[in-house]
Amino acid sequence: MAPVGLPPGFRFHPTDEELVNYYLKRKINAQEIELDIIPEVDLYKCEPWELAEKSFFPSRDPEWYFFGPRDRKYPNGFRTNRATRAGYWKSTGKDRRVTCQNRPIGMKKTLVYYKGRAPQGIRTDWVMHEYRLDDKDWEDPTGLQDTYALCRVFKKNGICSEIEEQGQWNLSLIESSQSIVNDCETMSPDVPMASSSSCLEDQEDKDELWMQFITEDAWCSSNAATMVGGQEFTN
Repeated sequence: MAPVGLPPGFRFHPTDEELVNYYLKRKINAQEIELDIIPEVDLYKCEPWELAEKSFFPSRDPEWYFFGPRDRKYPNGFRTNRATRAGYWKSTGKDRRVTCQNRPIGMKKTLVYYKGRAPQGIRTDWVMHEYRLDDKDWEDPTGLQDTYALCRVFKKNGICSEIEEQGQWNLSLIESSQSIVNDCETMSPDVPMASSSSCLEDQEDKDELWMQFITEDAWCSSNAATMVGGQEFTN
C-alpha cells in the first residue's frame, strides 16, 4: 500500500550508506521502517519501463527504489537470475563497497538493461544500482543477509534537469565511438595500422566516460537542499 500524507516538495535522495545501513538492514531484520517509502517488487519479472507504476513516488520522479528478493539462477549457486521476459540486466564494471564510518557494510553493483537475449542483446539507457548487505560484523547464522537486495532504477537520459545535459553529452560520445569503430573497419588498406590502434584507444576512453556516468550518483553532486535521513524537503 502506498504511503499517504507526503508533504509538498518531498524528495527522496538517500545516500548509499543510508540505503544499506537503515532501509535494507531493517527490511532483512523485519524491523519497522519509519516511512513506508520502498515497495517490495520482483524486479526480474518486470521490464524496466513497467516499474514506474509500481513505485510509491509520482511517475515524474527521476528514479525509483525497490526491495527485491534474490532469485538464484542455480539452486546451489550464488548467481542471481536477472533475465526478464523481453531482455536481461547485465552487470557492468566492478562492485563498489558501501561503508559506514570506514567499516564495510554492503556492496553496490551497477547493471544495464539489454533487450533480447545474450549475446545479441541491444543495450538500452536503463540502469540499475543493486545494493546488498555484506556486514561481516553482523552475526547471521541463518543467511538472512542474502534474502533481499535494494535496487535503484533510472533511465540515463531521463534522470533530472541538473544532469540531463551531461547525459546527452555521454550519449553523443557513445554514438561517436561507434562511428569511429565503423571508420576503422572501412579504412583503406593503405592507411598505416597505427591509425586503427588510435581508433580503438579513443573508443576505450569514451567507454570509460560512460561507465563513470552510470556508476556515480551524479544527481547528488549538485543537491543543495536540506537532507534528513535520506528524505529531502525543498522550500
